[in-house]
Amino acid sequence: MTVTDLSRIVALVPVRSLSGAKSRLGEPLDPEERADLILALLRRTVEAARAARRLAGVMVVSMDPELLERARSMGAATLRQETDGLNEALVEARLAASPATAVVALPADLPGITASAIDQLAQTAERALREAPDRPVVVLVPDRHGCGTNALLLAPPTAIDFRFGEGSRAAHAAAAVAAGAIYLELEGPLSFDVDTPDDLLEADRRGLDHEAGR
Repeated sequence: MTVTDLSRIVALVPVRSLSGAKSRLGEPLDPEERADLILALLRRTVEAARAARRLAGVMVVSMDPELLERARSMGAATLRQETDGLNEALVEARLAASPATAVVALPADLPGITASAIDQLAQTAERALREAPDRPVVVLVPDRHGCGTNALLLAPPTAIDFRFGEGSRAAHAAAAVAAGAIYLELEGPLSFDVDTPDDLLEADRRGLDHEAGR
C-alpha cells in the first residue's frame, strides 16, 4: 500500500511575462502599470508561500528572464519555461520541484492570498488522508464565478494532469474522480483573482490592496 505523503509540499507559481500578462487590463492600465501590478501580486504570492508553515518551497516558472530575476530577489526558486502554455509551464515546474511529495499550483493574481490560506489547503488534505492514506488527494479552490481554478493541491504531484483553462474546475474534478483520488473543494480568500478591470474595482471594494509591495 502506498501512503500519500504531504511532508514536502512545493508551491508552483506560473507567470507568463511582464509584458504579455493581464492583457485584459489594457484599458485602465498602461503596460508599465500592468507590469507593476504583476510584480506586486507576485511579491505577495511569494511572501505568503514562503511564510506558509506547511510549504517546503516556492518555484516561479516563466518565459521572462527579467521576471525570473525579480522572483529570485523575492526569495523564490525559478525555472525558465521552455514550452508554451500554462499547463505546460506547470508540468515543467512539477518535474523541477522533485523530490516534492505534493505540489500546489498558485496563479500569481490572488490579492487575498495569505500564508494561512495556503496552509489550509494542506490541512484539508491531511484530514482526508487520515481516513484513506493510500489514495491520491486533490484539493481545489474554485474562482468566485464557479468555473475556474484558483489553487490546486496535488498529492502526489502527478495525481492528475493540470487542466487549467476554460471550465478547469469541472475538468480537474473529473480527472480526480477518474484517478480514484480524494477530491475536496475550499472556499475563502483564494477564490478572488484579478483578471479584468471589474476585478480591480472589486479588489478595492473588498479592501484588498492589490498594489501592495510596489
